[in-house]
Amino acid sequence: MDIKRQTFLVVGVSKSGFAVANYILSNGGKCLLYEELSSPKIDDAIAKLIERGGVKVEKENIDAVLVHIDNLIISPGVPINHPVAVKAKSLGKRIIGELEFGFLQFTPTTVAITGTNGKTTTATLIDEIFKSVGTNSLLVGNVGVPITSKVCDANKDTVCVAEVSSFQLESTALFCPHVSCILNIKPDHLERHYTMENYIFLKKRIFLNQRESEYCVLNYDDEIVKSFSGETRAKVLFVSLKEKIDGAYRVDQKLYYKNEFIINQNELALKGEHNVYNSLFAIAVAKLFNLSNSDIVNVLKNFKGVKHRMEKIALKEGIEFYNDSKATNTASTISAIEGINKPIVLILGGSEKGETYIDLFEKIKKSLVKHVVLTGASRNKMLECAGAVGFNRLTLTHDFTTAVKIAKLVAEEGDCVLLSPACASFDNFSNYEERGEKFRQIVDEL
Repeated sequence: MDIKRQTFLVVGVSKSGFAVANYILSNGGKCLLYEELSSPKIDDAIAKLIERGGVKVEKENIDAVLVHIDNLIISPGVPINHPVAVKAKSLGKRIIGELEFGFLQFTPTTVAITGTNGKTTTATLIDEIFKSVGTNSLLVGNVGVPITSKVCDANKDTVCVAEVSSFQLESTALFCPHVSCILNIKPDHLERHYTMENYIFLKKRIFLNQRESEYCVLNYDDEIVKSFSGETRAKVLFVSLKEKIDGAYRVDQKLYYKNEFIINQNELALKGEHNVYNSLFAIAVAKLFNLSNSDIVNVLKNFKGVKHRMEKIALKEGIEFYNDSKATNTASTISAIEGINKPIVLILGGSEKGETYIDLFEKIKKSLVKHVVLTGASRNKMLECAGAVGFNRLTLTHDFTTAVKIAKLVAEEGDCVLLSPACASFDNFSNYEERGEKFRQIVDEL
């Protein structure tokens, strides 16, 4: 792609939009900026890009501008059916996402991880294994690091470990990792993708361009993911906790790769069944790169996890506090409560993602959750679902700070307070990180 000879319109000037616009301007390209939202961070980002030669486009001028651009680049937060993207497509303009644009600028060896839950933990774990042996590994993508912000850090020996979301896959056409991993598929983001069929179709894009020389690692225990094995040209490896398969698996609480013992499950630093899956995916990828068992095991024994994912942040008056703000869907919250073996006071709620909460409350009813505090925009719908299954040990409040304080009052010595919202954060926060940091601040002040 000849950046200097083309005109780009970046739609959505958040973290990814800023990174790709900055890259284009730094490489002599002409870049226009379009943003419908306003916040101090966004306004500051636009101001910095204008200083570097970017041109802001107002809404009333967008149709006229689209006629003259060559490429429209959309940020992950901008859906492919956004009116500006639809208009650009009707004019025959190329539409591309920041992820794909970044990978077209250079061709690193790439490991791409997608799935409904566990992406960040698995990607970070794989990145840590690579770094532990001196590999120039770049952790990019949906972890909050745009690939275009890291292009200058790459060389011929670089391995890019990319967490890839359905939002990013929505705007890919040529993206082709050396190794793709699909961890699991559960209902998520239906407010944007509308149907499970469409969501599943987007997840499959991660391997559609792979060839026979590349690898696809799939969850054998997930029937949807397992079915993908016949749809890719890549060499398929499986991960399983239930069966001995061709790949990485667990037998008698021991983890193996193709009949080769790797580590005992009780030696993993990360606890819970979901983290056994994450560890097996990491093992499979590491073995594909011919890394030694000792190097893999050293990281698996010491890796403590990522921020905002089952992160123990405090112990106060005998009560443990866990920040699981990254649990933005019901499946993730269910994994969280199943991984705790003591009484739980659970904080739920946030912005809607098109899910029902019936199954969640069915699980809660049978779990160690002793009380639920509902907050955020979804609280009334959650209240209805709780009532439908006969769960009534709950409190309702619109205010997040009050919710945390109520949870502390309800909890007793030996319990844990768990923030695992099962919802996105956009009703009151800009992202799940901000929600998690607010939770930490409130707990610190209790």
